[in-house]
Amino acid sequence: QVQLVESGGGLVQPGGSLRLSCAASKNIFSIYVMGWYRQAPGKQRELVATIISGGSTNYADSVKGRFTIGKDSTKNTLYLQMNSLKPEDTAVYYCKADVPPRTYWGQGTQVTVSS
Repeated sequence: QVQLVESGGGLVQPGGSLRLSCAASKNIFSIYVMGWYRQAPGKQRELVATIISGGSTNYADSVKGRFTIGKDSTKNTLYLQMNSLKPEDTAVYYCKADVPPRTYWGQGTQVTVSS
């Protein structure tokens, strides 16, 4: 069982930055895949970025060059640094951990980009 708790969301102006955190209840060093997903009102949940245990990362085209995913295994925390935010980045952001055969989700944190 893995519990995930996101934090760091909020209201930010276009062009601003936010850093999301996802605290895990167990050592994340060995978790094969962790990632950030988001869901905007009326839309399906979509992938934002993932990181595998070896450190390789993958990003949605819409966030490449603006968002950076990372993890600190000593703190059991996954991060998402979001820069140059746009109104279309507004969504609830969720942390996900794949621990085969199960998948775990956090409760989400709201990010609103608006002037």
